[in-house]
Amino acid sequence: MKKLIVISAPSGAGKSTIVNYLLKHISSLSFSVSACSRPKRTNEIEGKDYYFISLNEFKNKIRNNDFLEWEEVYPKHFYGTLMTEINKIWSENKTVIFDIDVEGGINIKNKFPKDCLSIFIMPPTLSALEKRLKIRGTESDEKLSMRLEKAKTEIKKSKLFDNIIINDNLDEAILHAKRLVLEFIKK
Repeated sequence: MKKLIVISAPSGAGKSTIVNYLLKHISSLSFSVSACSRPKRTNEIEGKDYYFISLNEFKNKIRNNDFLEWEEVYPKHFYGTLMTEINKIWSENKTVIFDIDVEGGINIKNKFPKDCLSIFIMPPTLSALEKRLKIRGTESDEKLSMRLEKAKTEIKKSKLFDNIIINDNLDEAILHAKRLVLEFIKK
C-alpha cells in the first residue's frame, strides 16, 4: 500500500527531532528528500539534505509536472517534492515520511486524502517557540520576528491536519507521534 506521513510545524516546534526519532525506530519509513533551488550550505550533503538544482532546472521541472508539490518559499528559492523520490520509496515497499513546511504538508494531504496521515506539531505557546528559536541561535532578530509572524499564520492552519500534537514535553510528543504512525501503517 502506498502511504505517506506528513509532519509539519512552525520552525522550532520540534518536527525534525520527531521525524528523526521515527526514522530511527520504524524501519518501514523512508525520508523524502526535497529539491531546492537555493545554494547548498557548507554542512549540507547532496541527496541527503536536499537535491540542489538550479532555478532554471526547477522551473523546467514545474512545467513538466515533475513535483508532487512545490512552493516559492522566498524569492527565487523554490522547494518541492519530486515524484521520482516518492516512487523510489514506494518501489522499496516503504512508507514515505515528510519533514515539511505547513503549506507543503497541506498540499500533499489534499492530493492523497486517504493515503496520507498529516500531523501538526504545535508549540505550547508562541513565547515558548520564541525561546526555542533564540536558544538555537541561528536567527538574526529580523529573521526571528519573521519566523514568529509566519508561525502565527501556520498555527491557524493546524486544523487542516489529521492530528495536532502539542510539544510541551518532547518525550511525550515523540511517543504520541510514534503511536499515530504505527496505527496508520497497520491499516
